[in-house]
Order: sequence, then C-alpha cells, then structure tokens
Amino acid sequence: MSSVKIFSGSAHPELANAIANNYGKPLGQSEKQTFSDGEMGVYFTESVRGSDVFIIQPTVPPADNVWELLLMIDAARRASAKYVTVVVPYFGYARQDRKDKPRVSIAAKLAANVITSAGADRIMTCDLHAGQIQGFFDIPVDHLDGSAIFYPYLKSLKLDNMIIASPDVGGTARARAYAKLFEVDMVICDKHRKRANEIASMQVIGDVEGKDVVLVDDMVDTAGTISKASTLLKEKGANSVRAIATHGVLSGNAYKNIEESALEELIITDTIPQKQESSKIKVLTVADLFAKAIRKIHDHESISSLFIK
Repeated sequence: MSSVKIFSGSAHPELANAIANNYGKPLGQSEKQTFSDGEMGVYFTESVRGSDVFIIQPTVPPADNVWELLLMIDAARRASAKYVTVVVPYFGYARQDRKDKPRVSIAAKLAANVITSAGADRIMTCDLHAGQIQGFFDIPVDHLDGSAIFYPYLKSLKLDNMIIASPDVGGTARARAYAKLFEVDMVICDKHRKRANEIASMQVIGDVEGKDVVLVDDMVDTAGTISKASTLLKEKGANSVRAIATHGVLSGNAYKNIEESALEELIITDTIPQKQESSKIKVLTVADLFAKAIRKIHDHESISSLFIK
C-alpha cells in the first residue's frame, strides 16, 4: 500500500499539525515563496512520488489561501503523487450556493470546479453550509459531521431541560437532527434580513419557558443572528441560552456582539484559526476526527463509523 504524506498550507498550520500528530506522523515538508510583486509559488521539499498525499487547507479569506491550495494540488500532481486528497475543514464561499438574485455568481460551484481542475482526486470537509454542495464536485466528497464533536460536550453539560433551537428557518433540518439525537423538542427563530449580515426582525416559533436552549448553526460570522436570538429567547423565559457552530468565522463586531449577548457560551471548533480569545467562546478540536477519516480513506474503509447515529 502506498505511503501517506500529510502537508499543510499556510492558512491554519496549527490544525494541520494537530491532525498529523493524531494520525501519528509528522507533517511533510513544503515551502511557499512570494515574489516582490506578491506572486506566489509553492513546492514540496521531499518526494511524493507514488504517495497518497493529503493537503490540509481551510479556504478562509484572503483568496490567497484558495490559490495556495490550488498550487499545492498542482505541484503534487506534477510530482507524480498517486492520489491527492484535499482536506478543507472549512469550505469557504459555501454561502454563495445558488442564484438568489439576478446576475450573481455561484461561487461554491466555481470553487468546486477549480479544485477539481487543479487535479484533486478527493475532497474531505466538514459541515458544509448546504449539503447539496457535495453535488457540485465531480470527485468523491467525504462530508464529516460536527455532531461527533459537539455531542459528547453537550452530554457532559447534563442540561435537564434542554431544547434545540434553529437561528433561522434554513437551519431547521440541522436543528431537527440534534433534537432527534437528544430526544428533545425544538423551536425556530424566524428572522427577516434587510441585507446580508443585517437583521430587520426576529420571532420565536415555539415555547422556551424554563428551558436550557441550545442554538445550532453551521457557522457564526458577525454573530448578529445568535446574539439577537439569545436575547429574544431569554425574554421568552429561557433558563439559559448557548450556541454551537462548527465554523467560527467571527468577523466584524462578532467578538463584541458575543460578549454583550445573553449567551452562556458559544461552542465552536478549530476549523478556522481564531483572531482572539473570549471568555464566552469555547473551542473544540476536529483534529482527531480528521485524522481518523484520513486513516480510513487510506485503508479504503467506510467513514460511516465516525458519525453519531
């Protein structure tokens, strides 16, 4: 069987190193060079001929991270790697997955196209903004589920009056899955936006009186939605409100919004490197989950055992 070699881009080397350590081998050696005009180049400083290459790079802004990933894929392919798998813990541009108004691009599909065209044989990611994005790829997609990370933590809290909440109608299916997992009820926070990242109004559908509410989402960007939802849920009589979200984008006034919100805590994972710390933010690692998935893929085993049933 071919050997496994794990490499990291520059977007999140800490996570890549943790994944490699959990897998049981050091990161492979590669170099990134930048010319004076900003042009980028990457190359591997060790042989990858005949190897199963795994390249770890969340596609967080800036766009240079996407371009670096593409260059690494191309370099591995041209260096005669047997198989190239891109490990994208956070798949950026996933929110642009459809034409919701005239004359807009579908960036998620474009990103899928360029990753495939660069020479990737497979992609591994976690909690896509919309599950159907898997169909944008013409290569196999291993779509890991963040519930494997959050379930043990939430169980450890021993919330007797837990109820699951979706911060918007679009996240109902995700929230329902958690409600079924814990065998509890769910409510929905119905919001109306004026424009992106700006909420005009919100209302709660369901009863949260005396409940310990857990808001479930795939990502938190400016934290405006969960902050407003936490305040509204407390006003409706909730005993406590906390939120879980796989991807902590946390841009703009996110940290300030979280600190000033009614949230007990926001639980995220380390798919995205954090800009600062907060007493209300708890970060759980996905390193072991991805390391196990890499091992199973290399051994041609099913990854279904990694999902919470």
